[in-house]
Amino acid sequence: MPEIVAPQESGRRLTLTFQAFLATHARKWLAYAYLHTGSEDAAHEVTRAAYEQLGRVWPHALRQASVEAYAWAVLKERVTEWLYDRRQPTALTETAAFAVVTHALLRECQQQFAMLESQLGLYAAISRLPERQCDVIVLRHVIGYGDAQIAALLGVDEVTVRSYASRGKRKLAAALGIDQG
Repeated sequence: MPEIVAPQESGRRLTLTFQAFLATHARKWLAYAYLHTGSEDAAHEVTRAAYEQLGRVWPHALRQASVEAYAWAVLKERVTEWLYDRRQPTALTETAAFAVVTHALLRECQQQFAMLESQLGLYAAISRLPERQCDVIVLRHVIGYGDAQIAALLGVDEVTVRSYASRGKRKLAAALGIDQG
């Protein structure tokens, strides 16, 4: 993990909580940024910008109802800003994680998604899902977060996460022409 400036107005405890937060989320945040930027260098740039912004407002972040949801919003803003500044769409369709998603979805829904590997439009279909459904599918099946973690990141309960996942899968199946029986 790159050296990040710790919170400005901090004592040792704030610095430690900030560093622990970064250590906990660094790998998955980097994976999320990579999925959208399509570049390891860009993913590092985006996550570093998010870490730095979060470090500047860490005491404020700790006062939020959900630190994880607040921090996740910061990361998503940095990703969106990076894409906008470069007039570039999300790279989700082209990223190498295609195999990860297809295998994860196949394991979970073998019969319903048996045709996914032959469907090259999977990521395009995922990127066309409504934002929250797309986030849940990516966070769950590509990055590997559990429902409780996703709920904390998105600031919703686990039932809502499962609902987004279910609706997202139904829309993906319809978009890819997969009969759900």
